[in-house]
Amino acid sequence: MEEKDILICTCNEIYKSTIVKAIREKGLKTVEEVGEETTAGTVCGQCQDDIQDILNELNL
Repeated sequence: MEEKDILICTCNEIYKSTIVKAIREKGLKTVEEVGEETTAGTVCGQCQDDIQDILNELNL
């Protein structure tokens, strides 16, 4: 069964799959780098903890 994609940044409608792809392809290490690349977390900032969790998960 395929994992359902999760909407992370509601302000810019950025899904987890987009963030994961950007982190893997660009080697992103910080929430700010993810924001520059995808615009996630750049409006209200409420999703920045979720972005950090994804970074932690992928960059262990």
